[in-house]
Amino acid sequence: MCLILFSYQQHPDYKLVIAANRDEFYDRPTEEAGYWEDEPNILAGRDIEAGGTWMGMNHHGKIAMLTNFRDPYNIKTDAPSRGKLVSDFLKKDLKTEAYLQAIADEGMKYNGFNLICGNPDQLYYYGNYQQGVHPVPAGIHGLSNALLDTQWPKVDKGKVKLETALNANRLDMEVLFDLLYDNQMAPENELPDTGIGLDKEKVLSSIFIKSPRYGSRCSTVIAVDKNNHVRFAERTYDLKDFTFTEKQFEFRF
Repeated sequence: MCLILFSYQQHPDYKLVIAANRDEFYDRPTEEAGYWEDEPNILAGRDIEAGGTWMGMNHHGKIAMLTNFRDPYNIKTDAPSRGKLVSDFLKKDLKTEAYLQAIADEGMKYNGFNLICGNPDQLYYYGNYQQGVHPVPAGIHGLSNALLDTQWPKVDKGKVKLETALNANRLDMEVLFDLLYDNQMAPENELPDTGIGLDKEKVLSSIFIKSPRYGSRCSTVIAVDKNNHVRFAERTYDLKDFTFTEKQFEFRF
């Protein structure tokens, strides 16, 4: 994922609400969200090239989600897949803190990443560009390709839009998908400097990214209510005309 917006222990009816976009090169082979044939307990999309995923849940309520940390000056060509960090958490019967601490102990062998995992009652955050494993505080949060709640324009804008959507009388998944389809770029004076040049910073500054070779390939909305009923919806975009197909799943854990 390249943008994850989420409300955690903040809504009177929902423990967790997530609205996220996965940004990736268009030619990287991917499976849409579904139950994995080899791990039928896991609900997630799948990166066919490396075998992992960027976001998923299992039927016990475990959830994990990942973004890359943008650092063009420190890219390891032989680093292991970061997507396996998500799928391994969903497969293994380990406590969240112990799992993340084990990753932290060898975190620098990976290229930069942020990982949020746990369950809707207790989420933890670790990124290999910060120190330690941290519980996620209740609130509305945003994570892109820097640390959690870094004040990038699309993170700040997305958090405001998510809060507005959650203040409505009922949770409307369509409103959350509309939020994720905002392709307005940020003004140049608000752009971060991550070392990729002004033109790329501008292209990547919108919530929904469209460019010739890279962009937002799917949007995911997840809502977990106080009774542990899960609604999981994903829109996958046709990269020629940006029409979409949508998959919806519901379960209780």
